[in-house]
Amino acid sequence: MKTYNEKMSIYHGMASAVAQNTSNSYIPIFAMTILGATNYQVGLISSLPPLVALFMTLPAAILLNRATEQKKLVAFSVVAARFIFLLIAFVSYVPGSFGSWLLLGLIATMSIPNTMANMGWQSFIGNLIAEHRRAQFFSDRNRLLTIVGLVVTLTIGVVMKDMTTNKLAYQILFMFTFVVGLVELYFILKHDEPKREVQDGKKRAMDWSIFKQKQYVLFLVVALLFNFGWQMAWGLFNIYNVRYAEATIFWISMFNVANMLAQIFSFGLWKKWSQKYGNMRVFVWVAFGMSTAPLLTVLSTNLYYLTAMMMLSGVFVSGTVLILFNLLLENSPKEVRTYCITTYNVLLAIIAFTAPQIGIWLLETYAMDIAMYASTAMRFLAAVCFFVLYIVRRKRQIG
Repeated sequence: MKTYNEKMSIYHGMASAVAQNTSNSYIPIFAMTILGATNYQVGLISSLPPLVALFMTLPAAILLNRATEQKKLVAFSVVAARFIFLLIAFVSYVPGSFGSWLLLGLIATMSIPNTMANMGWQSFIGNLIAEHRRAQFFSDRNRLLTIVGLVVTLTIGVVMKDMTTNKLAYQILFMFTFVVGLVELYFILKHDEPKREVQDGKKRAMDWSIFKQKQYVLFLVVALLFNFGWQMAWGLFNIYNVRYAEATIFWISMFNVANMLAQIFSFGLWKKWSQKYGNMRVFVWVAFGMSTAPLLTVLSTNLYYLTAMMMLSGVFVSGTVLILFNLLLENSPKEVRTYCITTYNVLLAIIAFTAPQIGIWLLETYAMDIAMYASTAMRFLAAVCFFVLYIVRRKRQIG
């Protein structure tokens, strides 16, 4: 039996899934087909949000710690972020190449309230859901929201399959996103949040002793290498699908549907295997699987083939999402775990900004296949490093 707050969280999550799946996946194709964005600008679509988040993390943390009711801060941050989509809807009327730069400016601006909303939601929802309920609740919630996202994406693909170059289609999507944001506002404010006592005690901003923890440092280096190889292809996939494979809104939607379907059905398998064999051993296979995606993608521009590749990729993406964070917790000493996680996230934000730009640079300097092969090579190298870590630690345990 779900509690009141659990129900409100699920309703909010469903609205959030609708909003995200009517906007995020279609911004790159909107930028390329309507605004004529360059490859460099498409890369910035992926790079700007983590860069802004990097600078917003500390101010957001300060505001959240001072708030007596975090849900209000979260709710109005969500609405502010969704409001930006109203402005994006009319960017197509801006003449010349200025429109694509304006879009990037709006994406950067939207990342400010998004950072606040994401950090705030994690903080306040963690206090509302009882610890013994969290694992089961979030597992059920995530599975349900993925299904909602799948239905929304499939619907958009079918309804707007012939509207890839239609400005009005994108305007409807982005304006609808704002309307759904108001529904998000309603359900966030409906949560029953007790008044918080604001603590005046000061804590250290950083504990540098974490870099003396050899196990954590080795994991940190390898995990960041993996993320670099993973994220350097994010912009490349968008460009390849639209410019090379000439995918329409319908096919972009089908790619996402295939990916989400694979995640829904494989999540339970990765969970079972990680419990049976251990997170590090299973993630070795996940990392090797992730390394195949860029290489296999550039073998063909056939849209049915690319749909199949997105489904295969989804199998390993679900394993990455599930296991990588668990590995972070395993390799972070409990007494300094907060500092370890914060450091990881800050460095990850830097990677998330630079990696897509390097991927685009390789594309512009050499060719699409070279850029994709480089991503595969980085991912494969990280997988080998994870395998070495697993072997070394296994020998120590046996010895």
